[in-house]
Amino acid sequence: METKTAAPDSALQPKAHLTGKVIKTTIAGAIVDIGQKVPGVIHISQLQKGSVNRVEDVVQVGQVIDIWVRHVHEDRIELTMVEPLLLEWREMKPDMLVKGKVERLEVYGAFVDIGAERPGLVHVSEISHDYVKNPSEILKVGDEVEAKILDVDRRKKQIRLSIKAALPKPEEVLAEVTKPEPRKGRAKKSKKQEEIVEQQEPTEPELTAFQIAFQKAEERASKRTKIRKTKADTTREQEEIFNRTLENRLPTG
Repeated sequence: METKTAAPDSALQPKAHLTGKVIKTTIAGAIVDIGQKVPGVIHISQLQKGSVNRVEDVVQVGQVIDIWVRHVHEDRIELTMVEPLLLEWREMKPDMLVKGKVERLEVYGAFVDIGAERPGLVHVSEISHDYVKNPSEILKVGDEVEAKILDVDRRKKQIRLSIKAALPKPEEVLAEVTKPEPRKGRAKKSKKQEEIVEQQEPTEPELTAFQIAFQKAEERASKRTKIRKTKADTTREQEEIFNRTLENRLPTG
């Protein structure tokens, strides 16, 4: 709830908490001086939660009272002595996170006051990610909890909440707990250091296309030379064998 203020009337917002002095009462309500350019007015229906027969039964001229802003108009500021709700029906949306206090426990769930017209119901299955047989195992009246709005049914005046939806999932908690620590020991080389090492390490130069072709030509020429040499050696060996054979032949006749 907003705190008491003496801001200009143009800056006042609904639900702003003020103090003012009753300067006049009428059958329909009361006029209050709240230190603004335009008067503050309280309708008789806004003097208290229950019914009011006479304005003077609740407030008197000269009395200093606590009031809250309802609407700001050019010629007046509508006020109320009934403390407004923290959350109006139109303000509540699914997936909205809210805080509240457990006000009642039942076997099927817990009722949580979140500052709305009606308390929100947290079904027993929405209390924890673990199995819960009875809400009293986890909660007690007066506990302050954070929950997420699942659904709002204004016609039925029902608000469904979930406490577990506002909690991290078990697998997320496990992942955080088991997250590996950075390896100790030799520090990882920086990118600059890696570049220096690469420059220091000898590397074989890359051959150009011409050099590769020339190398292959040399290999083929070397093979042809070897083949010719082998053939020549074979021929000389054959000739030597033939000559020795002729020399050793016995004369005939």
